[in-house]
Amino acid sequence: MRSLIWLSLGAAVGVVAYRTAQQLRDNPSPRGLNRAVNSLADGAAHFAEDVRRAMAAREAELRAALGIEA
Repeated sequence: MRSLIWLSLGAAVGVVAYRTAQQLRDNPSPRGLNRAVNSLADGAAHFAEDVRRAMAAREAELRAALGIEA
């Protein structure tokens, strides 16, 4: 199961890197680079936020199942 998660994460990172490289090729100016980096940073921030939210929800489920109060 873990290897499937890592494979999926690697594929997602590869797709993002490929798309960023294509955008840089299409817009080689410094503004294009800034836009691509900002887009990548925003995507990473949104992904991290989604992971944190899912972790908190799963922790709440586990605590409820075990009868542990936070």
